[in-house]
Formats: sequence, structure tokens, C-alpha cells
Amino acid sequence: MEEDFKHLVRISRKDVDGNKIIKHALTDIRGVGLSLSRTIAIAMELDLNQKIGYLSDDDILKIENAIKDPQSLNIPTWMLNRREDYSTGENVHLIESDLDMTLRDDLNRMKKTRSYKGRRHEVGLPVRGQRTKSTFRKGSSVGVRRRRG
Repeated sequence: MEEDFKHLVRISRKDVDGNKIIKHALTDIRGVGLSLSRTIAIAMELDLNQKIGYLSDDDILKIENAIKDPQSLNIPTWMLNRREDYSTGENVHLIESDLDMTLRDDLNRMKKTRSYKGRRHEVGLPVRGQRTKSTFRKGSSVGVRRRRG
């Protein structure tokens, strides 16, 4: 059994530490969180606490396909990170560089259309309605100046 152990496992263009258990190892892949990794492992009937280095190449290939297309395992659409995509309208799950490129495209589209969120991203202010009186201060405007006179 020790001979079959792989110290590095390649999943979806990412090297994963073989000493980690399955549910934590899959979270090393950008776009896969703990709940999705647990759901994939349970749907594939894998032991959550088994080290990923002991899995066979077939199981690793199945995990990779499941991460690329979670809906093939009947994982609910609310667990996907790209529901009703802006350009296609499909429910997809993005990982690694695809996720980064899509996020960058979304931000550029918001900036180009001059939406509220796009303008806040441009100037580096909070986007989701946080208060800015005491936080999000950068540069020389730290602290409040007292008026003399």
C-alpha cells in the first residue's frame, strides 16, 4: 500500500499535497470550497478522511471531471460559483484561471458601463455599502484633523 502513495497529486492543473485528506486537499484548487469538496467526495462515495495520495489514477480522473462539471453528479445548482452566466445564461462552475479571467472580465464590464459597483472598484472604495468614516483609509488621510481657530 505504501508503494502506491503519491506525495503530489495533479488535479485540474494544480499540484495537491498527497498527505492531506480528500475534503481538505480539494480546497487547494481555486474555486472549490470545503462544502463543494465534501459534496463531491460523498457523491463519489469516497472516504472523506482518506489521504488523497492513496487514490488511484482513475479516482483522481473522476474527481477532476466532477470538479469541472459538478452537475454530472447531481450536485445542486446553488453550489456552483457561476449561476446564470452573464453572456451565456448557463449554470457552470469555474476553477483556477477560468475563474480569474471571468472575474476580471466582469469587473471590466462594470467599469466600462460606469455602474455604481464599477466606479467604486475604479477608485478603490468598498463596493457593498460599508461605511467609510473610519475604515478603508489609505495614504495621508489617516486620522481626523482638528480645526485650529
